[in-house]
Amino acid sequence: MPRSAEVVVVGSINVDQVVTTDRLPLPGETLIGTSMTLLPGGKGANQAVAAARRGAATTMVGAVGDDVHAEAALPLLVASGVDVGRVGVAAGPTGLAVVTVGSDSENTIVVVPGANASVDEEAVARHSEVVSGAAVVVLQGEIPVSGIERAARLATGRLVLNLAPVVAVSAEVVRLADPLVLNEHEGRLLLEMIAPDAAGRLAGRESSDSSTGASSSDASSAGADTADAAVVAELRALGTASVVLTRGAAGALVSDASGSWSVPSPRVRAVDSSGAGDAFVGALSAALASGSSLLEAAQEAVRVGAYSVTTAGTQPSYPGLDDDLPGTDEQVTAIEVTA
Repeated sequence: MPRSAEVVVVGSINVDQVVTTDRLPLPGETLIGTSMTLLPGGKGANQAVAAARRGAATTMVGAVGDDVHAEAALPLLVASGVDVGRVGVAAGPTGLAVVTVGSDSENTIVVVPGANASVDEEAVARHSEVVSGAAVVVLQGEIPVSGIERAARLATGRLVLNLAPVVAVSAEVVRLADPLVLNEHEGRLLLEMIAPDAAGRLAGRESSDSSTGASSSDASSAGADTADAAVVAELRALGTASVVLTRGAAGALVSDASGSWSVPSPRVRAVDSSGAGDAFVGALSAALASGSSLLEAAQEAVRVGAYSVTTAGTQPSYPGLDDDLPGTDEQVTAIEVTA
């Protein structure tokens, strides 16, 4: 069918209120902060910005509140070329993340969903035409489950399901993902939630590897590779067409019907890793929309994610097509994933 947009992101839009202090306050204690900054955020908005900056015609479906914070939530989406005509206005506050950062880089975060809580099944259904017409639909876990599941079922193009955070979606919706994108911790949490037998097998395998020394300090990297490949195998065994397991500085594991690979990440000097996962997902989605294979898209996405950590902030750190992405001398390697 004709596609009305290359990438449609259905997800959260937040404002991040970042307060820096010399140290984190104790319970009941009042401290004087050293700075306060309002920054655009939310996993949905971050991924939409990342996709648009990598050249995809991108539409955002979500909501902001009718408060003053809405003005701070949207400018980078608009400046990046994202179509925000499907962003509604809900009575009440815009989604807000209150972040306190100490001088030792430790932080506390409190997220108030605000208008994001209105992006439910009914709200998504109002945009069924644009969702069903997308080449790639991108979802995360920061809107109501009913909204996630409705968007997943409306999608006729490729569904990129990034369950971050892990929320209680049905196994049926997980099986619609192509790919399912999770980090290693989220992968285990999802298995515990919808496939306890698989989670038990995984735990038993990891316990056995530990007892035989497979995860000792002199083989920790190989042990982690094996453990993460096992997570991918169990996720594929759920009936999911493809899985991408993100691993931070270690890159990503990619598995679909054509094979499974370990994709290394470039080595860079990290300044701020916040939002790197969203940069990866947005870039992956843009590459898939352009016709790249999943492996090719992941190779692009790890470079975009690495680029993003070299600059402070989330959305402002995402590269455009004219920016030089870091490269790596390491090669993609085929891996075996067996449940």
